[in-house]
Amino acid sequence: MQHEYLSDEQVSRYGRFVADPTPEELERFFFLDEAALAQARMRRGVENRLGWSLQWGTVRMLGTFLTDAMLAEVPEVVIRYLAEQLGIEDWTVVKRYGDRWQTPYDHAAQIRKLLGYREFSEAEAEVMVFTASRVAKTRDSKRGAVRPGGAVAD
Repeated sequence: MQHEYLSDEQVSRYGRFVADPTPEELERFFFLDEAALAQARMRRGVENRLGWSLQWGTVRMLGTFLTDAMLAEVPEVVIRYLAEQLGIEDWTVVKRYGDRWQTPYDHAAQIRKLLGYREFSEAEAEVMVFTASRVAKTRDSKRGAVRPGGAVAD
């Protein structure tokens, strides 16, 4: 992915928690509605219920799934908020999430399907056509804009 338009700081912050989420953000992204609670409770082990819930909320808030390195950076307030909803008293069990390396990947695939998300590579052509059509319709697109099919306006 090209990111010349982003500063090094912006690149390093992508997909990461840079601060504790506000109460409004916790409610918006990490509140487990009935369907999400049912999905989380289907997971074996409290660490996997909590881990699945973290993945579900994180992709909704940050646009990316957790990696092993990111798990250590999740704010405690997020983990405690989810643990409370799940009835998990010892929120530190989340440290065991991913002991089976395949589990987070399986959870990401399940959540992607539930939320209707796709890998970018699967939708790249659609995004390019959509973006080109939007550019072609703007007033600023008259000079030097890429048009559908890759042509550049004079």
